[in-house]
Amino acid sequence: MKRTIVRFKNSAFRDFIRRNAKYAPIVFFIGGFIFDTLTLGRIDRTYDLTILCLHMTSLSIVLYLYNLVDDGKWKNTFLERYEEYFPLAIQFFFGGLSSAYVIYFSRSVSLSKTASFFIILVLLLIANEFLKKRISNKYLQFGVYYFISFTFFTFMIPVFLKELNTTIFLISGVTSLAVTLVLLIFIYGKSPSTRQEIKLGKMIIIILSIYGIINLFYFLKLIPPVPLALDKGIVAHNVTMKDDTYLVSYEPEDSFVFWRKHKLDFAYVPDESVYIFSSIFAPTDLKKAVFHRWKWYNHNTKEWEITEDIGYNITGGRDGGFRGYTYKNNVKPGEWEVQVLTNEEHVLGVIKFEIKEHLNGEPIAIKTERF
Repeated sequence: MKRTIVRFKNSAFRDFIRRNAKYAPIVFFIGGFIFDTLTLGRIDRTYDLTILCLHMTSLSIVLYLYNLVDDGKWKNTFLERYEEYFPLAIQFFFGGLSSAYVIYFSRSVSLSKTASFFIILVLLLIANEFLKKRISNKYLQFGVYYFISFTFFTFMIPVFLKELNTTIFLISGVTSLAVTLVLLIFIYGKSPSTRQEIKLGKMIIIILSIYGIINLFYFLKLIPPVPLALDKGIVAHNVTMKDDTYLVSYEPEDSFVFWRKHKLDFAYVPDESVYIFSSIFAPTDLKKAVFHRWKWYNHNTKEWEITEDIGYNITGGRDGGFRGYTYKNNVKPGEWEVQVLTNEEHVLGVIKFEIKEHLNGEPIAIKTERF
């Protein structure tokens, strides 16, 4: 009798989910992305850290619960009535974590050569929409779980250790590998149905392959040095500092170009200095050396030529990012780009502009803004 009453109480929601099974994942997907966009801010903020840790912990728990359903583990327990929601929960947490990573990466001013990794995250986010039909595939489950956990730890460990370098990245990868393998072996030992569906050796090879590919991406410098991100990059006519505030003088863009404040064409007067101002987000107390690599495009050789590397240190903590600038004298007209790099030469972003000589004597429209 009690079991019948419980079913009645949950029947309305259950019936709604079943009637809208085709559209429910889309609604949860869009809602989760909008929620993350509106609420997530700084990766080192307590709220963000709590949400991401809860997502990762909940995903691990639900993955365990779901994989023991076919073994009848939850029969005659309170979990039995929620079994059909486990796949939706897995999809929700996959989507929540991947959308958070996309949001953090997309806030960088330039993805530059790291766009390939960003595209993988976006594809994972979109693919999550179709995972419900394949979520029972355990190879897929653990493959996606490992990729998500790897990204999770590459965000979290630098935030907690307040340090970012190759050693920290390798520690993050090994930590995620250990967590995934422990969960996989634990489920494998508890679930006869899992032992029938997958070969443990094959699954471990898949996970190690993902581990190897991500490390290859890192050493080829195709992964951005998370959790650092380039927030602003401006080519300017002058940069000065007053009372911990930078005054940046630049040529404002036309009003209809609403997505960018400054022009990409720099009106150059002979003997003038060209400044690059950059603002970099870094978690609180994380210290890191960065530098600007100035490059000029040689149309004769069809190659970019490095003209100079100019470095400075950053310390995280400001919402607006750590600010700094470099400048050059006696520059050539033509296409330029300034790469913002860590000392390991991982790209934070690229600031592109074109220098054109200004010879007609007309005044140049300049706007000065505080940062």
